[in-house]
Amino acid sequence: MLKYATFCMVLLVPFYVYAASDEDVRELRAQIEQLQQASHAAPVGAGTFNPAISLILSGTYGQFTQNPSVPITGFARSANNNDYSSGFSLKESELGLSANIDPQFRGEATLALAPEGGVSVENAIVQTTTLGNGLNFKMGRFFSGLGYLNEQHAHAWDFVDQPLVYRTFWDNQLGEDGVQLKWLAPTDTFVEVGAEIGRGRGFPGTDRQKNGSGAGVLFAHVGDDIGVSSSWRAGFSVHQTRRENAVSTVGTVNNSFTGDSKTAGLDFIWKYAPNGNVKETNFKLLGEYFRRKENGLLTYDTVSANITDSYTDTQSGWYVQSVYQFMSRWRTALRYDQLDSGTAQIGALNSANVISNYGFTPKRTTLMLDFNPSEFSRLRLQVAQDKSRQGLTDHQLFLQYVMSLGAHGAHQF
Repeated sequence: MLKYATFCMVLLVPFYVYAASDEDVRELRAQIEQLQQASHAAPVGAGTFNPAISLILSGTYGQFTQNPSVPITGFARSANNNDYSSGFSLKESELGLSANIDPQFRGEATLALAPEGGVSVENAIVQTTTLGNGLNFKMGRFFSGLGYLNEQHAHAWDFVDQPLVYRTFWDNQLGEDGVQLKWLAPTDTFVEVGAEIGRGRGFPGTDRQKNGSGAGVLFAHVGDDIGVSSSWRAGFSVHQTRRENAVSTVGTVNNSFTGDSKTAGLDFIWKYAPNGNVKETNFKLLGEYFRRKENGLLTYDTVSANITDSYTDTQSGWYVQSVYQFMSRWRTALRYDQLDSGTAQIGALNSANVISNYGFTPKRTTLMLDFNPSEFSRLRLQVAQDKSRQGLTDHQLFLQYVMSLGAHGAHQF
């Protein structure tokens, strides 16, 4: 509006000069300069004066041949949150608000509306807009920048669910209360490095009331274009946190672990679109690998025997998936994921009580087809053969809808 007002006043100047004195003309010019300065200082973009508001609605129909609540074999200390429901189910809705605060800061919040009622804060951040030199600082509650999929909200996933390694290692996603600093290098090749420190509330950390930080993340990404049709990005991440009295259940026995948890990961994505036109056809290949080492004390049978001794375990997991848009509005995708529970080093006192090697490899194969009537709507069919529980092959079927109302920001590369 300020620019339009300035433009109109400039048009009126020639007609005004004939009837105005020199003093009137000088005053008019001063007013125009003030309007121009105000227009340059005003923040721009979505929600400059009012918050941009969006609402994501989603639901599923699920069908299984095994009980989906049975945990993954060999990962008792993991969250094992599959978020599956048989039959029809309303999924979590997302209410998003974002706006510039002033020329230096912008704010964004995503509220999760649970189907059974209640509201939780998924993201609530304030970030800088004027640091310059490729720097960006963010504070609040956010999804960590580690890996590739972690920062994506559920409505942007290419499948109904996350890969097994995200489900077991991060309880689907690593969220944190803390601060993040990113630096984008001034180079033709994409180079980004970042660091985070936080409370440690996100799994596998333990939310504790203490001074200082309870978790930290370092990550780096590089990428580039290959001609006009292809682009790629590769990354490396490390995460460190502390677990305090993390209770796990094996059969009818409760165990407790206290110790350090360190995870390193690699991620890679390649995208292809003929002549750079992603509207009609495009292809995406994505993979990630994570390796976690936990070292500390394990208490066996906290209710009865209560035996504590040393415990060290190194576990890993990976997935690779491809997504192909074979015609406008239609996509298909294939994913394979696998876990390795590792061989634990168990103290002598618990060597006869705790399994050190399950001798089993959890894995799963998933096929997806979705139809996107517009950029705001998606209908999806997904089938999977899940062999992540020893002796229990689960054939899964999902139908899903994801609908977006209102303004919504662009998704990451």
